[in-house]
Amino acid sequence: MSRAGLSQEAVVVEAERIADDLGLSRLTLAALAANLGVRQPSLYKHVDGMKGLQRSIAVRAKTELADTLGRAAVGRARGDAIRAVSRAYRQWATEHPGRYAATIRAPVTGDLQDEAASAAAVEVVLEVLTGYHLHGDGAIDATRALRSALHGFVTLETCGGFGLPVDVNRSFERLVEALITALDVEADTHHVWNGP
Repeated sequence: MSRAGLSQEAVVVEAERIADDLGLSRLTLAALAANLGVRQPSLYKHVDGMKGLQRSIAVRAKTELADTLGRAAVGRARGDAIRAVSRAYRQWATEHPGRYAATIRAPVTGDLQDEAASAAAVEVVLEVLTGYHLHGDGAIDATRALRSALHGFVTLETCGGFGLPVDVNRSFERLVEALITALDVEADTHHVWNGP
């Protein structure tokens, strides 16, 4: 790509590709400039250094993940919604490991775009959890439990942490069913996450 054809969009898209191919931690401005066929200083016309580039990747990734989860949840409730959202989460994360890594951190306070992108995925999960009569702190606790379970599984899977000869897909489905069972119990008793 010539310098004349360079844009912020092109720079960020190429950075995302490198992050997904090599890992977010291996993304450098030098590698990005080499891939784009420009000198490194040319990148500063389009991104605010490495910190700005990583922020752009994070906001775009959070937005894309939230859209993916939202589409998965449409028209579904309770267990069906949890299954669909969990599968969509895993698929997106494993297909985009570098971008997924950028979604993990909470937004910087005052960065309204990042805060909105971060909140979008949480809102999808909170909406799904309304089918379990979860509210307030209880809904946040359940959201954190769901995210922790899915993130842990996806991270181990993408890092090669599952070496035993049992089918990984089967294990994932059983994890999701266990989460649904816990949520079903909560909906029936209203005491695990919502309190007495």
